[in-house]
Amino acid sequence: MASRDTNVLIPVLITALLSSLVAGCSSGAGKGAGGGADWSPPPRHAGFDYQIGGAYPPAKDVGVVSRDRATRPAPGLYNICYVNAFQAQPDERDAWPDDLLLRDQNGQVVVDRDWDEPLLDIGTAKKRERVAARVGPWIDGCADHGFDAVEPDNYDSYTRSKGLLSARDAKAFMALLVKRGHRAGLAVGQKNTAELASASRQLGADFAVAEECGAYDECGVYAEAFDDRVVVIEYTDAGLRKACRAFGRRLDIVRRDHDVTTPGSNGYVRRTC
Repeated sequence: MASRDTNVLIPVLITALLSSLVAGCSSGAGKGAGGGADWSPPPRHAGFDYQIGGAYPPAKDVGVVSRDRATRPAPGLYNICYVNAFQAQPDERDAWPDDLLLRDQNGQVVVDRDWDEPLLDIGTAKKRERVAARVGPWIDGCADHGFDAVEPDNYDSYTRSKGLLSARDAKAFMALLVKRGHRAGLAVGQKNTAELASASRQLGADFAVAEECGAYDECGVYAEAFDDRVVVIEYTDAGLRKACRAFGRRLDIVRRDHDVTTPGSNGYVRRTC
């Protein structure tokens, strides 16, 4: 009996060991495109700086930094990677296929006039897949460079589309970005668009990056949807005061100049609560 029990047990143990090894390989380890690693949202109350206009050494009280995808993370901190996902950078407009730039009934490209950025056409499933295929490698690159999270900007571009895009289009595209970010081992942050905060959390977004939520009385919407996993940028002293007065003990809030310049530049501003 002892001999037969051993003969039965050994194959079982080998099978279990192999299954464990396969599961471990599929779960991934570390960051990187397709790594499948776990991700974590930004820590609360860690101190925040918004550096998408240019990287510089963070202050000692900063634990979370957002930087452009073309730069590198700040060593030892939690780093968010800025990616312009719903609109094209002005200097990258010619790199996009013509049919992926949103056009009005007259064939003219629809442009965000505040930043001179053409809107990307995410109005059909096929076009969303094609845009995601171009944005996806940027997200993977954020992971490869060591970022912890990604903030896909201009989620609210549908509100500037002259009715050509809908919130449903934006959410469908956001779902693709969340999937891509998580697959790369990155947390994914909703950028602005308070009206879609609850929907974005359902899509799997992990936190929010909110510009001027104090000025527009929207911080509470993000705080509720994302359990206070919110980093806030205000661009006026009045907005900073409002945000700090209502949410200074709950959210990470920073006042930056509108062009998010670097120290020593004309107009540089960085203040906190």
